[in-house]
Amino acid sequence: MNIGIIGGTDLATNLGNKFIARGMDVVFGVREGFSTRKVEWKILRMQNHYVLNYADAITASDIVLICCENEFLPVVCNYLKEYGTDEKLYIDCTNGLHDENLNCNTTYIRKETGHERLFKAFNNLGLDYPKSDPLELIKETYFCGDSRDDRILLKKLIELIGFKAIDAGMIKNACLLEAVYHLSKEISHSKSGDCHFRLMSV
Repeated sequence: MNIGIIGGTDLATNLGNKFIARGMDVVFGVREGFSTRKVEWKILRMQNHYVLNYADAITASDIVLICCENEFLPVVCNYLKEYGTDEKLYIDCTNGLHDENLNCNTTYIRKETGHERLFKAFNNLGLDYPKSDPLELIKETYFCGDSRDDRILLKKLIELIGFKAIDAGMIKNACLLEAVYHLSKEISHSKSGDCHFRLMSV
């Protein structure tokens, strides 16, 4: 099972390294002209982990994690539509802009690509993770999607890299997961420090 991680973000390298450490085959897809001068990307190149363009990374993967910045999401969706297939599983790890007039990124990705095997996960970490959690206090991530079989697979993948997987229901709840992320950022801004939610059962 090959995992492709699309985007040149901190979240992309961090999730990729976690999967690599667990023995998974991982490729990274970055945009044309992307600079790999950051230490994290240099290490990946030195370790012979594949840093490819969008098209090659999507083609080589069975599971595609979308971890790109919002400004590149339209281009990524074009590549997902052209080089993706219905057999692949797509996981949106991004968050749309905090604007009540906009649909969430997951809704946008489904509309633009037409892919139905789409899930939301890892978005509570943020694209700058682990900078947003220097003490590594975040131990869980929420996920949602429509396929029962894919839900089981994604739960295993989340747990494989050390997070507690919290099932948030069907894909229509993706917008709610983005809202939770934006609320945490609003609270963080008022507190002048990063704040995160933790689920508790009573």
